[in-house]
Amino acid sequence: MQLILVRHAQPQRVLAESGHADPDLTAIGLEQAGRVPAALAHHRIARVVSSPQLRARETARPTAEKLGLDIDVLDGLAEYDRDLPIYVPIEDAQQEFRETYARIKAGHLPEQIDGDAFIGRVRESIASIVAAAEHTDTVVVFAHGGVINVLLQEVLGLARPLTFPIDYCSITRILYSRTGARTAATVNENGHVWDLLPRMQRPRP
Repeated sequence: MQLILVRHAQPQRVLAESGHADPDLTAIGLEQAGRVPAALAHHRIARVVSSPQLRARETARPTAEKLGLDIDVLDGLAEYDRDLPIYVPIEDAQQEFRETYARIKAGHLPEQIDGDAFIGRVRESIASIVAAAEHTDTVVVFAHGGVINVLLQEVLGLARPLTFPIDYCSITRILYSRTGARTAATVNENGHVWDLLPRMQRPRP
């Protein structure tokens, strides 16, 4: 089977007055999400799955509507930041939270995160998706950069959990054979949203 992982689109910055930050998408994020159905059009998708976080569910919505499929929400696909009261997009964290940003860019989860618990629940959730699929199915999962990286770490046997930069609405494809072999077919396909990525939106000198 083929597992297609799509990172959520660009979210808003949020400071929750109480509870956990769960941002919606920005205007650019909505435009990014709207381009995903065309990028996936040549795949025969049997199921749409999403993280429970709003930014992932809203990114999944245009694709699910185009396909006429429901969005199956899987709690274990939530990002490692799900319990934090603030959400700062990574491009802003580069300037405002430099130590945390540097740690993430070096491939490590933030210090306050229970890494083993996060990695365990992500792997368990992905395994359940694969187990429920037919060997000819393509399933698309809308999730987060950390979730996608954790799967790539397992498939590729990498030392660090956060190895790859994963762009908003990028596509990563993992192939599963009936023998249990796994192959990372593509990582971070982003041509369909290239002009909408934050680094392309910055004023040029």
